[in-house]
Amino acid sequence: MQSLVDLRTRLGAGTLDPHGAIARAREAIAAREPGLGALAHIAADPAIVRDGPLAGIAVGLKDIIDTADMPTEMGSAIYAGWRPKADAAIVSRLRALGAVPLAKTVTCPFASRDPSATVNPHASGHTPGGSSSGSAAAVAAGLVPLALGTQTAGSVIRPAAFCGVAAIKPSFRLLPTVGVKTFSWALDTLGLFGAGIRDVAHALALLADRPGIDLAEGGLAAPRIGLVRQDFAGPADPDAVAALDRAARAAEAAGATVTDLVLPGALAEAWAVQATIQAFEARQALAWEYAHHRDALGPGLRAELDGAQALTADAYDGARRTAHRARRVLKDVFSEFDALLTFSAPGRAPAGLAGTGDPRFNRLWTLMGVPCVNLPVPGDGLPLGVQIIARFGDDGRALAMARMIEGALDE
Repeated sequence: MQSLVDLRTRLGAGTLDPHGAIARAREAIAAREPGLGALAHIAADPAIVRDGPLAGIAVGLKDIIDTADMPTEMGSAIYAGWRPKADAAIVSRLRALGAVPLAKTVTCPFASRDPSATVNPHASGHTPGGSSSGSAAAVAAGLVPLALGTQTAGSVIRPAAFCGVAAIKPSFRLLPTVGVKTFSWALDTLGLFGAGIRDVAHALALLADRPGIDLAEGGLAAPRIGLVRQDFAGPADPDAVAALDRAARAAEAAGATVTDLVLPGALAEAWAVQATIQAFEARQALAWEYAHHRDALGPGLRAELDGAQALTADAYDGARRTAHRARRVLKDVFSEFDALLTFSAPGRAPAGLAGTGDPRFNRLWTLMGVPCVNLPVPGDGLPLGVQIIARFGDDGRALAMARMIEGALDE
């Protein structure tokens, strides 16, 4: 993998220039992409500038994010060859920072549940996760040092765990979704993938224009961490349980107090209604595609939208009220804990490419709008990750906690 921070250090020292950095990314793409299927399009002649904090940094963009110089095809033949007139807001921000949007990454169609053709970089017979499959795989394979995805249920954290990369789903609306294809306006959140925690922290601080997000290592004294197993979401695989326990012990070794925590019932109730909110909004966000191209939709998305036709506004409104109550309860939980530690996924990436894995350990936190960080846990076999969660708006703390545990795991 390519570290964004390491590349910036070399660029700043003059041992690498922006054109050379982009050339390295192109070489990596030429070597690994043919067997990976992570990229939907590669920019032919992107502008490369010498100035800016992200000058020389190649970026992969999930192919539901509008780009004026590359197609945005949503992972669907319905939008084959479609060229937006303008960049999404987040792409404009990247360019203003000097970054080079080098490629569109493969997405599951409309960022939904039907799998893409991307394979897991660690084992081609296993899923990379979804729906940000291409973004996670591109970073894991070293094609680009930074990639953007989106999460509506678990589409950033889960593929990051399966591919063994760091990622953050920031606080809801910290990053603008203007110019990003909507699935659920109450849930959709842009996220970042990088080689390590410091890479995604640095990138998020720049993109959000909030330097405080990039907290220095060791900036937290005796943090309180709640160890959450989310029993209401079903059991995790033994390997995932072992990884979570290992991360908890690493946190304790770094000076944290780790306490087992059973979440209040209001959180379990919110988890149960997340799918109602997602489906009711998707029915409206994808109304044109469903009305005019239903047969061209993937079977999973088509079934979800079919089922959503019967949802009532009363059911949706009730689900929203349940979510609001849970957010208030979660604030009380964070009065006792600085962060929560839980599963990123039920286990390692499943075998086969017919699915993208289960987002059941991600759904609640996306609905709550809180920052979530995937931290890879070193070990043998396919990657495993754990999830660090902080209160709404405290993205820097979530990342600092993840860095602390990351450091202890490496010792």
